[in-house]
Amino acid sequence: MRAVVLHEYGGPENLKFETDVPDPQMRGSTVLIAAATASVNPIDWKVRSGVRQKDFPLSFPAILGRDVSGVVRAVGANVKHFKAGDRVLALSNATYAELVAVDDSLVTRLPDGVDLADAAAIPLIALTGDQLVRLATNVKKGQVVLITGALGSVGRAAVHMAKKIGAQVIAGVRGKELDAARSLGVSDVLAIDDDKAIEKFRLVDAIADTVGGEVAANLFTKVKQNGSFGYTTVLPESAAAKNPTVKITRVFTQPDPSKVREFADDVRDGTFVLPIGRRMALRDAAEAHALGEKGGIGKILLLAPDSKG
Repeated sequence: MRAVVLHEYGGPENLKFETDVPDPQMRGSTVLIAAATASVNPIDWKVRSGVRQKDFPLSFPAILGRDVSGVVRAVGANVKHFKAGDRVLALSNATYAELVAVDDSLVTRLPDGVDLADAAAIPLIALTGDQLVRLATNVKKGQVVLITGALGSVGRAAVHMAKKIGAQVIAGVRGKELDAARSLGVSDVLAIDDDKAIEKFRLVDAIADTVGGEVAANLFTKVKQNGSFGYTTVLPESAAAKNPTVKITRVFTQPDPSKVREFADDVRDGTFVLPIGRRMALRDAAEAHALGEKGGIGKILLLAPDSKG
């Protein structure tokens, strides 16, 4: 099969499009997906570069990628709920390929009315945003939650889930993005690159952080006593000392096909909108990584060689 293969840690140029990669192996519970699309996530280039090899070590040659949408090509002998021809969506591994083998417990059907190619944008960001709000920060109906990086893909998913729960959502973004953030239907906005704005900012029940670094550390004092701080990236070691009563939880995204389907249904219904920044060919994965690392482009999708997306 055709796939993008990484033979060693390094820059985007280490991603090689190859045409003779062995097909994935089938097992009894395998759903073999003819991929329409994979998506590019920040974790992909962090793993590729070796920055996250302690948490996500690779065995080379390796195929990156966590999201896949496509059509079922074949199923293992023990698979009862999927058949060839089904349109499906999954959070998996090794998705920068035209064939992806996924355990049936991780697969969900894609609802009619959702574009097959664009659907690959959903799984990882949806589950990360959901688990950040619902599990890490444990936001409840009526509480006030600040979500940083609210215009990013994970941030948008977190805003969506917090609003569904019934929380009051404040979008934390850069000052130049305040008007755009208001379009998310939030109750308020905060310029998280403005120290004076942060100083004047009120206390909140929880912060769901997708930005990390000193920005996140500066916000610790804005969480109420015994409140919660959930995060997806990296915090300075000194951050917790600024507000010792706060419960701090980092998100390590876990598969949950029912939640992936819930977000896909919301996309179909128009209640969750995830802008796509760029659609590129799978063979251009190296260029996609370079663009993604520069930032500011939005969600990038990689179309499989035979995709009509």
